[in-house]
Amino acid sequence: MTVKVTERDDAHMPHEAVAYGIHIWDVHQQDLLVGMFHNESDAHNYKNELETLEKKPQAQSS
Repeated sequence: MTVKVTERDDAHMPHEAVAYGIHIWDVHQQDLLVGMFHNESDAHNYKNELETLEKKPQAQSS
């Protein structure tokens, strides 16, 4: 499976969030939004957690 972290662009943010300088990082798994974070490092930590969970069933079946 593919897990990606992307920063949400201003066109997809409420005007208030843009005005306050708020940034949002989206986490997508298989092109589905599975998380939103205000902190980029939290988004990457969640991505790593998902990738670890993805690998566990494969290791058990081997």
